[in-house]
Amino acid sequence: MKDRIALLGQPNSGKSTVYNALTGSRQHVGNWPGKTVEKNDGFYTYKGKRYTVTDLPGSYGLSGNSDEEIITADFIKTGQADLVCILVDASQLERSMYMVAEFAAMSKPAILLLNMMDVARSQKKEIDHVLLAERLGIPVLPFTAAESSGYEALKELLARELESPHSLRSVPKLPKEAGSAAETVHAESEAKYLWVRDMLAGVTGDRQAHFELSRRDRRLLSPVLGKFLCFGTIVVGFLAAMIICLPLMGAGSMIPQLLNKPIFNLLTSWNVHPWLVSIFSIILPNTLYFCVAMSGFVFGVNLVFGYLEEIGFLARAAYQFDSLLSGLGLQGKAICPILMGFGCTIGGTCGTRVMDNWGQRMLTMAVVWAVPCASIWTIIPVISSMFFTPLQTMLVIVGILLYVVVLMTVVSKVFGRTLVPENARSGMIMELPPYHKPHWKHIAKEALLKAWDIFRRALRTVTLISLLFWVFSYSGSGNVADSLLYKVGTAIEPVTRIFGLGWRTFMGFLSSAFAKQAVLGVLNVVFVGDGTVLDATFRSAFSVATDNAVLGNAMTEAVSKAEALAFMCACTFNIPCVMALSTTYRESHSLKWTVRIAAFYVCGALVLSCIVYHIAALVL
Repeated sequence: MKDRIALLGQPNSGKSTVYNALTGSRQHVGNWPGKTVEKNDGFYTYKGKRYTVTDLPGSYGLSGNSDEEIITADFIKTGQADLVCILVDASQLERSMYMVAEFAAMSKPAILLLNMMDVARSQKKEIDHVLLAERLGIPVLPFTAAESSGYEALKELLARELESPHSLRSVPKLPKEAGSAAETVHAESEAKYLWVRDMLAGVTGDRQAHFELSRRDRRLLSPVLGKFLCFGTIVVGFLAAMIICLPLMGAGSMIPQLLNKPIFNLLTSWNVHPWLVSIFSIILPNTLYFCVAMSGFVFGVNLVFGYLEEIGFLARAAYQFDSLLSGLGLQGKAICPILMGFGCTIGGTCGTRVMDNWGQRMLTMAVVWAVPCASIWTIIPVISSMFFTPLQTMLVIVGILLYVVVLMTVVSKVFGRTLVPENARSGMIMELPPYHKPHWKHIAKEALLKAWDIFRRALRTVTLISLLFWVFSYSGSGNVADSLLYKVGTAIEPVTRIFGLGWRTFMGFLSSAFAKQAVLGVLNVVFVGDGTVLDATFRSAFSVATDNAVLGNAMTEAVSKAEALAFMCACTFNIPCVMALSTTYRESHSLKWTVRIAAFYVCGALVLSCIVYHIAALVL
């Protein structure tokens, strides 16, 4: 039974949009066997028959040596797909058809999807798709992936072609191998471009001989002004995403407040054991809040940056910062996730979806973790002001920002060798897409789909980690000294002292891995004795108040300036938070790499703490 369809196309050709529209939430995401390349499989049902869809890795050709191109070419050559659906950008048809030229030599059943026809029409381009179909020998369907109206016709065409498939009748005439390998490759490329011109002769009505940049592009692409404009637009976009997600995050924060007391009173009246009461009244409602807040933030980020991507802005921003980020082994597209990381690591992690391949995406996630999020900047100035003057506090902040650059470089060196090997790195290849009106319905649908996916997938991960933290922090008496966290902390204090951390500050360090906003609450518990670690960790965001003056007096009596400085460095560059950890796992679909990155940051934070402490102890 022929039912497997493969989607083939260059990055930004609309493959993911078509894949999501066809399969919806019926998807499975993993990695190709033995490769760090994302594998997307899904299915849909049409007229009672189930069809499987594979979204092949986006690449600019099929004859290169990258993992993406090798996987895609092997998948097609070995006949694993019964039908290949090739997507091309109708607004830039001649350049997009190069993929078809490379596919033609494989002699496999296919259809051609002329995507982005709305953009082509807005450019007053005319495409004779009937003539193109006659020349190619396969069906050609004009299409706009962002509009839902065309999918019924697409499904009908796919079903018909699976029953009676067509293959390309025309193949580029490749020259015989002659001269050096480079000369042969060049000659083959020329033959493929010649084939494309022959196929499109008389097909397109646009013959623009010279392309001129618009006034907007002259500004956005200028070497200096363009960087400031792109940077400012990304920052404004992030603020807009925050405004959109705040109501959703606010609604999520009400869940613990609404459920905590009723569940506590109900279970207590049933004489349920206190540790079960704490799980159901504190852990689970707060876990639900964390996941709702996370998905709300993901929705806001994807809505705003989906808009910026669709109108063509993100391609310009990527161009501006490509040379700067190439030193980290990254492409210019990584600038948006990195800048978003200053607001929230979750947003930065989700923003890595714009990267061309899995390796680039995973490396970008690792680099984003080096960026201190907004929560860090709410606790570092407070703690620093307890021990240092305003000028010294400013120097601490400057030092942290400088170390961010150092850490990003170290991360790229450590992980980049495997994720993005030197021989696989190249300059960013990207078509400069034309500006066009956004499809808001499509953007909103995609944002909701991604937010729901994050919520559904993160619920189990966050619940598990929350329960593990509960095991360590629970105290039946409410006294922190009766918790496992205290016992472990005091037992290993001789070791943590090597890193410049006493048992109290080490507990604060551990809590920073769970949630940065919990740090001040946990410090208040262990230094002042007000409340429990459980309450400080899970309720600090909305119900536990901390008297900074009282906490400052208690900490300055028990903690030296060197230890305070080491503690701030350790917290800043520790794991961002449990939600960022969960998001990284869900976005990468790799437990191995998520654990590797987490271990690197925990160990790196402790090493930094050790160095800072011993130097500061000599100076301060």
